Amino acid sequence: MKIFAISDLHLSVNNPKPMDIFGPAWEDYVDNVFADWRQKVGEDDVVLMAGDFSWAMKLEEAKADFALFDALPGKKIIIRGNHDYWWSSISVLRKALPQNFFALQNDAIKLSNAIFCGTRGWLLPDENFSAENQKIFDREVIRLEMSLQRAKELQKDGEKIFAMIHYPPTNLAKIDTAFTALFEKYGVSKVIYGHLHAKKNPELFYIKNGIEYYLTSCDMVKQKLVLIDEV
Repeated sequence: MKIFAISDLHLSVNNPKPMDIFGPAWEDYVDNVFADWRQKVGEDDVVLMAGDFSWAMKLEEAKADFALFDALPGKKIIIRGNHDYWWSSISVLRKALPQNFFALQNDAIKLSNAIFCGTRGWLLPDENFSAENQKIFDREVIRLEMSLQRAKELQKDGEKIFAMIHYPPTNLAKIDTAFTALFEKYGVSKVIYGHLHAKKNPELFYIKNGIEYYLTSCDMVKQKLVLIDEV
């Protein structure tokens, strides 16, 4: 089973918001992603999508965006991004998703011999952090640990744990954070995240304390799925 990733697709079938206004990195990106997907992904493979899937405001509007991917091969695992306002209660969402879509929220899923978990994340604390931002950050730390705890419960034979988080779990200087500490505590193998785009000039891949980190924002990876692992 191959594991791929791509995030920040910002689809807009029912909410026209063309991404090419943000520059040439977004021109024809949906068609390009589809072409690359069909070339790489088999029916038994997995594609991780770490947030900002659709511009839709309501779940009913987002269904058309999911339908675009329904016919593509592979199993699709999603987490919520900061622009995924359509993300409703997890039970309602799961009932609405196409058959090969899996949404993670405070939990984990095991497919074949790999375990997947994750949460949205949040901005990292700094000297200008507001009380409200701190509250959201602390809540996301709790949600990540819940997801990781479930992943460990599913881990029976040393299976690799793959964690998704929409916001970057550390900064460009790769400081230790509550998020990276949890990844290390629970023995995560690889972390997939998004949110950052070209103007931030981040690294696409790095290793921190033995864990591999992959930035997979669509424009940053040139509209191509990133091969994360084969298990």
